Amino acid sequence: MNAVPHTIRMHAADNVAIVGNDGGLDAGTALVNEPGAGLVLKDRVPQGHKVALVDIPAGAPVLRYGIPIGHALKDIEAGRWVHERLLQMPDARGLVDLPMATATPPDLPPLTGHTFEGYRNADGSVGTRNLLAITQTVQCVAGVVDFAVQRIRAELLPRYPNVDGVVALEHGYGCGVAIDAPDAKVPIRTLRHISLNPNFGGEVMVVSLGCEKLQPERLLPPGSFAIRDERAADDSQLDVVCLQDNAHVGFLSMVDSIVRQADAHLQRLNARRRETVPASELVVGVQCGGSDAFSGVTANPAVGFCTDLLVRAGASVLFSETTEVRDGIAQLTARAATPAVADALVREMAWYDAYLQRGGADRSANTTPGNKAGGLSNIVEKAMGSIVKSGSAPIRQVLAPGEKLQGRGLTYCATPASDFICGTLQLAAGMNLHVFTTGRGTPYGLAECPVIKVATRTDLARRWHDLMDVNAGTIADGTQTIEQVGWQLFQLMLDVASGRKKTWAEQWKLHNALVLFNPAPVT
Repeated sequence: MNAVPHTIRMHAADNVAIVGNDGGLDAGTALVNEPGAGLVLKDRVPQGHKVALVDIPAGAPVLRYGIPIGHALKDIEAGRWVHERLLQMPDARGLVDLPMATATPPDLPPLTGHTFEGYRNADGSVGTRNLLAITQTVQCVAGVVDFAVQRIRAELLPRYPNVDGVVALEHGYGCGVAIDAPDAKVPIRTLRHISLNPNFGGEVMVVSLGCEKLQPERLLPPGSFAIRDERAADDSQLDVVCLQDNAHVGFLSMVDSIVRQADAHLQRLNARRRETVPASELVVGVQCGGSDAFSGVTANPAVGFCTDLLVRAGASVLFSETTEVRDGIAQLTARAATPAVADALVREMAWYDAYLQRGGADRSANTTPGNKAGGLSNIVEKAMGSIVKSGSAPIRQVLAPGEKLQGRGLTYCATPASDFICGTLQLAAGMNLHVFTTGRGTPYGLAECPVIKVATRTDLARRWHDLMDVNAGTIADGTQTIEQVGWQLFQLMLDVASGRKKTWAEQWKLHNALVLFNPAPVT
């Protein structure tokens, strides 16, 4: 950061600004540039935290992004540190009398001529990686599958150089649950649709215990997995290795069976080759985690600019995190392409409001200690910075948790804000490339899909130089613009999707577990 005192204001109406300097600014520091030129700090203000630009009376709104992120609990003098203990969070916006599909769509001219090298699937989807995925019906088989996967990697993969890897789709579901409860459809369809992710080439292989509630035929009923080309007519029989079958005598018999079945799938995957496809075949999930006050200043606006580039190129973009966009619901319903899409947004927000209420929680439970340490006072402020990842395009579609993408353009993919559950549900929607912004830092990654990590601050990018793929902190430093970082990210996406570059998470093989969203009862 600049040695000169550096503050950032997001909107001309804001009565607070955040401190941009590494290490923050000490009390007695005189601000020399706008906003706040001539103001002397009365408190030490950490980096990313807010300083009052004017006197704010008790009860008055504290404005950031041009909206009230809270109301002052007492008089706040100009130059004071404005933190969460001084703010009363506003009530959530009601879900009635909202602007429904009223926004004028921005002029986003088509963006042509951009391509990547991908794996074309028989169902029309395109993979960015060529992976063998082993679906598991129940957590009970995870240890056996893990042992078998280690053997597959050591013994089989060297024979198949065109296969990028083997992925065990481990999860905590499948038994000990109310399998017929209405909301059980969420984890079941999530796992089903992940099994059919474009990065797996239509090769469906299942390992079952045998006695579990989620039987293979329920997970993948006939017809749901027949997506390979000319063999589809013969794929009425699901490829299942059942560990309780009488044919298995001993542990190694089970492992041998899994390895033997995997070999047949690997042979077909190895015959696949990358081909040039338009950028419109990208399905990009955008997400943030370990957010700070810079998320809405640098990384997320750059991702939002890139989102518009992707939409202009005809690609699909998924944005999510219900509790992190809930306070911007009026912005979202206004941007809906049709009243029906706006209604669907309201439906998902209402469903999640009720879900939180049943658990005795509300949206304020979202904000973490790390978020607050990074300058985010509450979920309202966090929401305003999170929502900008969606860019400015009209919202074309809304997916309930676990549903599969059916169209292109910008889609709201309803998920919890939990990094792992959000990523899991975006994979189920059909994501073939992931973009993840962070301010505090996280080694998050997915085995099923490349994850591009974007740092909000130069200090984080410097310290985590071999974990962060893009430094958006240059925007706050003044050395790059939002547009420049957005274009940089767009080009990196094409390179990563093509296999020309690996993300740091891929290089280190940093992979988080799949976490299914299960709002149904556990028995």
